[in-house]
Amino acid sequence: MPTEPVLRHVVLFGFTPETTPDQLRTIEEAFAALPAQIPEIIAFEWGTDVSVENAARGYTHCFLVTFRDEAGRDVYLPHPAHQRFVDLVGPHIAQVLVLDYWSR
Repeated sequence: MPTEPVLRHVVLFGFTPETTPDQLRTIEEAFAALPAQIPEIIAFEWGTDVSVENAARGYTHCFLVTFRDEAGRDVYLPHPAHQRFVDLVGPHIAQVLVLDYWSR
């Protein structure tokens, strides 16, 4: 765990009913490949909803991207690899929620 605060970038996706399991796998693999392409990402994890509370409101996937600072996030957002991912996932998104916060 970092001793200094880090910037967390949380992305939640809910996918269209037409999105196939193969397309989901491609999307998951593409997002997971970004840390190898964007050095400003210092940590990355993701998973799918397994909550028993039935409160996910249609979101099925959570991705957590960590940066040292805003400058790292500012490189990531327009980065060509990230933009290719955005183009890939875009047609499959029914809903998305993005939240950034500083760790405490």
